[in-house]
Amino acid sequence: MRRPVVITGMGIVTAQGAGKETNWTKIVSGETALRPVTLFDTSRYRTHVAGEVRDLPMKKWERFRGSRLDRASHLLRVACEEAVGESGWTRDALVSAAPAVVFGTTLGGMGSGERYYRDSLRKGPGRSLPSLVYDHLAHSQGFHVLEEFSLPGVPVVYSNACASGANAIGHAFRAVRSGEAEVAICGGYDPLCEFVFAGFHSLQALTPELCRPFDRDRSGMALGEGAGVLILEPEEGALLRGARIVGEVSGYGETTDAFHMTRPDPEGKGAAAAMQLALDEADADPAEVGYINAHGTGTPFNDIMESAAIRSVMGARGGRVPVSSTKSMIGHLLGGAGAVEAILTVMALSHRRIPPNANCPNPDPACGLRIVTAAEDAPTLEVALSNSFGFGGANAALVFRAAGRVS
Repeated sequence: MRRPVVITGMGIVTAQGAGKETNWTKIVSGETALRPVTLFDTSRYRTHVAGEVRDLPMKKWERFRGSRLDRASHLLRVACEEAVGESGWTRDALVSAAPAVVFGTTLGGMGSGERYYRDSLRKGPGRSLPSLVYDHLAHSQGFHVLEEFSLPGVPVVYSNACASGANAIGHAFRAVRSGEAEVAICGGYDPLCEFVFAGFHSLQALTPELCRPFDRDRSGMALGEGAGVLILEPEEGALLRGARIVGEVSGYGETTDAFHMTRPDPEGKGAAAAMQLALDEADADPAEVGYINAHGTGTPFNDIMESAAIRSVMGARGGRVPVSSTKSMIGHLLGGAGAVEAILTVMALSHRRIPPNANCPNPDPACGLRIVTAAEDAPTLEVALSNSFGFGGANAALVFRAAGRVS
């Protein structure tokens, strides 16, 4: 069984704010949301800015005391509520449908883990809250969402470096397409915390300047935080219940090249293979692709690798297909990146408008790509590709098709 799989709801929270329309307006205008970190002291690090979510909506939880939950749970809950609300599914209907719930994350509730450790140092062994240990586990946030929405089952959690969010969407896509599930709640999330900030600092991967993906003068990546959630269901079911279809997931490819623990294969063979697999599953010719939302971290190694992969797959069009990296404005959301970028890709299709690659006054000729440096109208845009590539050679790509113009 290969049922068409459509998107009926999307929710997003990033440093640009909560809500997909807020994010889209700021992203398409090229607004950068990277600013000084307030969650922890960055004085010892090479950079002091990141895509931190300010004024995170702390809604009242029905089944938990919200003040004890990790920041990651709040990020995920905000995105879930927007996605479910847009989809038109009621809580009772979702309970009856028993949706597949699939999330990707690299950090889970790492903030709770940090708090447990610091409290132990300050108060002494055994004096920290045991709940902090549970909340720090990567599956806990998914369980919190299940319990809050009274949903049955257990969440599937991908923790596959920076491909995690895209892998989660791909898993859910195949579950719905095959008939294993009639609806899926999927996406990715990660909070900003000092643990990961220190880790990328030690790798010398963070830029002290602007994040400049694909620019000749790029000097590294910027971190961010947030969540992106999509509601997937078979097209037939969505039409029967009168849902508004916002896009279609039509292909997913994943590979693992294991070239190096942190450095990508400079030839991009694994990345190219993932892109080609996604296009093959979507029955899409490279000539149909009108936009690529690149992984585009802004590191010298990644951008050259991804450029090689894009040129390999796109063939003669490799230097002409529009490409941009939205990480230039919100930072790298790690496990949440693939999901947030998938949503922005779907919005590009529905608005027929390509978001810019900010902070790129001098596209690197060594990349050989057509980098979109200011938002462009794309009246014929129908097919788009979103790339996610992670440490250890984890590669994932998703193909999306437009469902029609925004009313």
